[in-house]
Amino acid sequence: MSRWAAFKLGYVARRNRVFASPKFQHWAARLPLIRWIARARANGAFDLLAGFTYSQVLRAYVEGGLFDVLKDGPLGAGVIAGRMGLSEEAALTLLRAGRPLMLAEEPVPDHWMLGEQGAVFASNPGVQAMVRHHRLLYADLADPLALLRADRAAPTALSRFWTYAGALQGVSTRGEDTAEYSQLMAASQHFVADEVLASMTFRDVKRLLDVGGGHGAFLRHIGTAWPHLALGLFDLPEVAATGAEVLGEALGEARVTAHPGNFFSDSIPQAYDMVSLIRILHDHDDAPAQALLGNIRKSMSPGTRLLIAEPMARIAGAEAMGEAFFCLYLWAMGSGRPRSPAEIIAMTRAAGFASARFVATAQPVNASIVIATA
Repeated sequence: MSRWAAFKLGYVARRNRVFASPKFQHWAARLPLIRWIARARANGAFDLLAGFTYSQVLRAYVEGGLFDVLKDGPLGAGVIAGRMGLSEEAALTLLRAGRPLMLAEEPVPDHWMLGEQGAVFASNPGVQAMVRHHRLLYADLADPLALLRADRAAPTALSRFWTYAGALQGVSTRGEDTAEYSQLMAASQHFVADEVLASMTFRDVKRLLDVGGGHGAFLRHIGTAWPHLALGLFDLPEVAATGAEVLGEALGEARVTAHPGNFFSDSIPQAYDMVSLIRILHDHDDAPAQALLGNIRKSMSPGTRLLIAEPMARIAGAEAMGEAFFCLYLWAMGSGRPRSPAEIIAMTRAAGFASARFVATAQPVNASIVIATA
């Protein structure tokens, strides 16, 4: 171990001993600047304790239709209670619980309206779809140690939903299962597309192939913003066919080509100058993820670029989403893990790409980007 590493480990150990000391906590509470820091630490600790409650308040707003009700605000608690089928006391409890979370606001007594965060959720069906979906994760995390101790191949609420991942590994699946997957992706995919569009240009791209593109939500956003692009969609046969039809109706059939196949075992279509993997890599464990990159690289001529966009680990400002959330989400899903840009770049080099670079985004909680060049 280097002296620098030993110093860092020693520093963290000493810091933790100081922070854990009741004498330090009492002393810190009496000094203005230190008191502010100590209070922030205390608030952060309470947020960790109460986080599940916060998420369940949000879930109640979504599943109870309260955001839609509050769109008509200002409304009294009695009116809101009647629309939600709750007692007035219960409605007030929910409204007050959402007030500090900025889901609801009471500018004057008994005149309830959307709060700042509530306005965001109310206007975004994609976010609400993800909130509904997370009921599965909450069920799996009811006993997190039991989840971690169990065989990762054991079924969970999330893994039963993500039957699509099993289909990619050669397990038979029903059309309605892949449809459910693609509908969820379509509801939230614009977050990633917005980050990609804000962070890079497609001016010099002529043909874009989206591998694992579902029903084409990502391609629809990119194709709308860049109407010169010819678009290819590679996915399982029943998914690719539906996706190409949806894209053709939105952007014109002449621009869209469907490519049915399995991206682990089938050849990736050539003649595209950019290939995209959107929220695909982190869904798979290291060996299949590396195999996927290798399979894509085999189809690419020199100079062709691979766009990888997904939430990543170890990103400044999005550390909690990248690891605290996605580490456990993907564990419960039974496959995959979040990776840092450095890890992804190393994987692309191992797959035979000549170079790769990280592209920062404005909202890394939605996605960060790595561009690899063949």
